[in-house]
Amino acid sequence: MQYLRRDPAAPTCLAKYQHGKDKWSMQSPTPPERQEIWTKLFAMQGKRCAYCEADLTDTEKEIEHFRQRDRYPKGTFDWTNLFGSCKRKNTCGGHKDSCGGYVHSDLIKPDTEDPEHFLLFTAMGTVHVRRNLSDQDQRRAKETIRILNLNGPSKALRKAQLQQYKKKANEFADLAASNDPSIMFLLEDEIRNELSATAELPYATAIRHVLTNQS
Repeated sequence: MQYLRRDPAAPTCLAKYQHGKDKWSMQSPTPPERQEIWTKLFAMQGKRCAYCEADLTDTEKEIEHFRQRDRYPKGTFDWTNLFGSCKRKNTCGGHKDSCGGYVHSDLIKPDTEDPEHFLLFTAMGTVHVRRNLSDQDQRRAKETIRILNLNGPSKALRKAQLQQYKKKANEFADLAASNDPSIMFLLEDEIRNELSATAELPYATAIRHVLTNQS
């Protein structure tokens, strides 16, 4: 889960719909309109789930309402309420909508606040609450992990993707242990290059946390 920069200009197709008058259904918005929405979502979050950062395929993705339509109907066609989520069973948007009641303001909204402040990803694929948070932020981090089930099915997928980066992080640590200034300079440059090369990949936040030895 990473901070996302949303284009304030909504997809034009959303302007034709109004909550209370129109309903979100299989054909509304229409397929071409949904593609317009996806284009804007991909520009914001890449082809990755806004929550677990898994790759979004044509068969494993859905336009997801951050605040559920039945609990917050006026957000049905609100651009700021829409994210792209994976459709893997028992995780992310699907789990959020079936996990029961919760305080909506407890859930971290990745386009308005930085999840980096709250969450730490480990090489084992797990998501932890960061240390030294306020009581309120600690509760919100725990609730976000629970509501989106970030330590559910997505954990094994993250772990599999992170193994090669854990090995590389160990190599970086071995080089850093030399304390040789010339090696440290080259190492810092290599780490920067690796972070740049992986910034748009699925699970980029977890990769970054592993490569920079945060976990």
